[in-house]
Amino acid sequence: MAYTYMLRCSDNTLYTGWTKDIERRLLEHNRGKASKYTRVRLPVELAYLEEYESDSDARKREVQIKKLTRAKKLSLIEGCESDIDKG
Repeated sequence: MAYTYMLRCSDNTLYTGWTKDIERRLLEHNRGKASKYTRVRLPVELAYLEEYESDSDARKREVQIKKLTRAKKLSLIEGCESDIDKG
């Protein structure tokens, strides 16, 4: 399994990434070991998660989500997927 995720940072910004182990990755982010972006915005919390069979699908989705506006990311987090263009 692979996962695409969004984190909500302490300054209320959003971070998007992908991983094969979401629990480990969340711990790494909160220890300041995962990314420069989240390191200065601790603590972070998991806001959104999608599961994929392959790493490549998770990475593709990460790219798609990163291209969304903040409003669309928030809609996705809130479960309004009908407003989001996944393709």
